[in-house]
Amino acid sequence: MIVGRRALVSLVIAVSLACPALAQEAKSVPQSRTEMQLSFAPLVKQTANAVVNVYAERVVERRSIFSGDPFFEEFFGQRMPNRSEKQSSLGSGVIVGKNGIVVTNNHVIEGADDIKVALADGREFPCKIVLKDDRLDLAVLKIQSDGPFDIVPLGDSDAVEVGDLVLAIGNPFGVGQTVTSGIVSALARNQVSSGDFGFFIQTDAAINPGNSGGGLIDMNGQLIGINTAIFSKGGGSNGVGFAIPANLVKVFVASAEGGNGAFVRPFIGASFEPVTSEVAEALGLSRARGALVTAVVAGGPAEQAGIKPGQVITAVNGIEVEHPDALGYRLTTVGIGHEARVTVSENGKPREVTIKLDRAPETSPRDERLIEGRNPFAGAVVANLSPRLADELRMSTSLQGVVVMQVNRGSPAARIGLEPKDIVRSVNGTAIDTSKTLEQVMADDASFWRVEIERDGQLIRQFFR
Repeated sequence: MIVGRRALVSLVIAVSLACPALAQEAKSVPQSRTEMQLSFAPLVKQTANAVVNVYAERVVERRSIFSGDPFFEEFFGQRMPNRSEKQSSLGSGVIVGKNGIVVTNNHVIEGADDIKVALADGREFPCKIVLKDDRLDLAVLKIQSDGPFDIVPLGDSDAVEVGDLVLAIGNPFGVGQTVTSGIVSALARNQVSSGDFGFFIQTDAAINPGNSGGGLIDMNGQLIGINTAIFSKGGGSNGVGFAIPANLVKVFVASAEGGNGAFVRPFIGASFEPVTSEVAEALGLSRARGALVTAVVAGGPAEQAGIKPGQVITAVNGIEVEHPDALGYRLTTVGIGHEARVTVSENGKPREVTIKLDRAPETSPRDERLIEGRNPFAGAVVANLSPRLADELRMSTSLQGVVVMQVNRGSPAARIGLEPKDIVRSVNGTAIDTSKTLEQVMADDASFWRVEIERDGQLIRQFFR
């Protein structure tokens, strides 16, 4: 008997088409030549019309190579004009709402001035951005047409298992809609991209440039992930692709449909590190898994629930947490306004606590101020840090003080090297606790300035005259 991958594909398709509700349970090895000759075609016909090509155009200004050259500017009698040109990017998207709601990757449409989608039947429609988030690398678009449109229903990505068969549908290299098949290779992958998000479904279905934003489809014809990234040395598929799970997409789409201008993740009020084998042994854990609590924000949800540094969070709502990124994912998919049952381990003994999930609080007014006058900080916009502002700036929510929001180009602040997200700790020996304090200190006509700035956890001391 010959048992091959195509045989396994055929049997699962047959079962899923006959009875989708039992598809995940009825997994077996094909037993006949007939079973080995079945096809993905019915599943592709069911889903492909809802996977679209996304065309994004942006206008960029190209600086003339002669701009700033005194000879050429004098010769032409004017400054050399810069020229504008259009840049295009191509990706994929999935229609998840009959009214034309499309999910894609943020990097596909980032900075775009004009966005269009092309359907599999050749029709093209303009789109508008409803919601985007570069940390999650997700974007929701709305097709500017009444529809109705074919959709791919959102599935339950928590029901996905390693070894499940999947299809990846997208537009690789701009050659047109393409379908590839494979299996789920791994779950809960982190350290995949440079962004903040770290919880991916890994698949060996071929994913190439242009597939970004396309759909990862299960054998029930449901969307279980948005294809996002690949590991590749040459730019092509090496059988290691990653998709954002559908359960996170559900929460993101709900936020977009709710009219929110930004996607807000729950605030727990604690910092975490991965559990190493040494830490696991020291804490009496059987495995090196979970999120080690390293710091707790006073008065935050974690402290109110009795969570303390040195404890390890091992599960959320009974689902195991592999690492800190997985913890963030689980809490985000629970959603703001809900409660999460968190399993905490201390000295090897687990217990459950309940945490109410809400957005990060703004514990102090931002009080943004533009520093002016004759001082090194002139031209900098500063504000009071709070957990909410820190979260928006992607800084640790435990940080306090006065943060640099913006540095105006060509200003004294820019010339001394001040950068956004710098925290001003002291000036001339005076501790800086509020933006008003900084403004008052900088109003002094000092002959020199001794400044302490915290940048990426490092304290920098500088003197200026």
